[in-house]
Amino acid sequence: MVELIVFKVIGMKCGGCEKAVEEKLAQIEGVVTVNASHQTDEVKIHFDTEKLKPAQLQKCLAELDYQSTILGG
Repeated sequence: MVELIVFKVIGMKCGGCEKAVEEKLAQIEGVVTVNASHQTDEVKIHFDTEKLKPAQLQKCLAELDYQSTILGG
């Protein structure tokens, strides 16, 4: 089943940051769509809950040196 999760992400400063986040997350099997916005400090991800857990997405953001919290879905 595909669900939406929204992360509050600290540290994105520009369009380049958004692109890096979107490209990295899009490579993960089970991610359907990614939309990152440095203006709202949010990353919205549609993902397959049978293939991924939210913690795996949050770990990927941490690997990019961004602190994140789950806002909801």
